[in-house]
Amino acid sequence: ELEALSEADLITVLVASFVAISVGGLLAWRILKARMARQEAAWNQGNLDSFMIGYWPSDSLRFIGSRGLTYGWQATLDNYRKSYPDRDAMGTLKFTILSVEKLSRRSAYVIGKWRLTRGEKGDLSGHYTLLWRKIHGKWVIVADHSS
Repeated sequence: ELEALSEADLITVLVASFVAISVGGLLAWRILKARMARQEAAWNQGNLDSFMIGYWPSDSLRFIGSRGLTYGWQATLDNYRKSYPDRDAMGTLKFTILSVEKLSRRSAYVIGKWRLTRGEKGDLSGHYTLLWRKIHGKWVIVADHSS
């Protein structure tokens, strides 16, 4: 019972809980940052299949972009292939993470900016909101709103 704890014991429990949550959030942030760096590298190598490894391989994946809402991993990949048919169209991708909020042990919310440097085709940029979930021990994007 909490009533049986001394003030010092209660403070120790609260600090330990805060540290555990902070460490868990920091670990999630590092994992998500590394996964996004791998996606960025795959894109910059022209490898859309490897880029898509960051996404949940499910028909329930949601992607919201200029074409509206798309459901499914394959449909999302197909849209990327239509929009970026070659290396010139793909350009060089740069993600900038603005914030990461761990919502639970198995979910996190990421907000950031993206930029495509494309030379003659013209640069593109915008923002993204990603909902990440830890599914079967692996962090994956389950919803992406990029504009």
